[in-house]
Amino acid sequence: MTNRAYVIAGSEATGGAGIQADLKAFQELGVYGVGTITCIVSFDPANSWGHRFVPVDPGVIADQIEAATSCHDLDVVKIGMLGTPDTIDVVSKALREQEWRHVVLDPVLICKGQEPGAALDTDKALTAQILPLATVITPNHFEARTLAGMASLETVDDLIEAARRIHELGPRHVIVKGGTELPGPDAVDVHFDGEEVTVLSAPKIGEERVSGAGCTFAAAITAELAKGAEVGDAVRTAKTMVRAGITDRLTTHAPFASVVPIAPTEA
Repeated sequence: MTNRAYVIAGSEATGGAGIQADLKAFQELGVYGVGTITCIVSFDPANSWGHRFVPVDPGVIADQIEAATSCHDLDVVKIGMLGTPDTIDVVSKALREQEWRHVVLDPVLICKGQEPGAALDTDKALTAQILPLATVITPNHFEARTLAGMASLETVDDLIEAARRIHELGPRHVIVKGGTELPGPDAVDVHFDGEEVTVLSAPKIGEERVSGAGCTFAAAITAELAKGAEVGDAVRTAKTMVRAGITDRLTTHAPFASVVPIAPTEA
């Protein structure tokens, strides 16, 4: 039987992030990807590559979810960028209408291209309505600091404390990504499952952020969970995949490079 994974996320027109990156990661890991688009993000080359954000009508999102879940038996889903409180309402309602073995949340707390007030409303709705449904959450440095209510994350111990605090909000597994923002020579991720802490560390590949790294990481976890992997094993595969994708990143005409998802040889 073909393993299937579902993603509900935004479209990113350059192909480096969003649902485009998610589906590439699924395919690389041998999983059939099904997707629902929540919003359309396109960069503006004439305006310093700033974000242009267009939400998809909530009714259209509901139609996509209905079609996907009616056509396929889906029990593992990744949630990416949602973008508006109305979208969060629709997605939250849909998630509650069936049982999920895993809901992997990549908590996009900055909806670039929105007015600050609208972005804040979206962040609050995401935290209140989607986060409690997540079994796995993969916040980056900024997202972890915000969700944990911490002034800074400077050490591995800080990452662990943030993971413990976020775990109290509901998710069973919290993977806090230190990324390039954590001081030091290593890229450190911390996985807390409510009892044990696992620290995954590897040398940084440069100091520049690469588009799609976070999307690919969460998507790879989702794909591995769809194949039946345990969360810890899925996280290790995802980290290996992202590191390979950053190493072989795609240089573009934009002021950022994009991850190229590459399946680990053992996956």
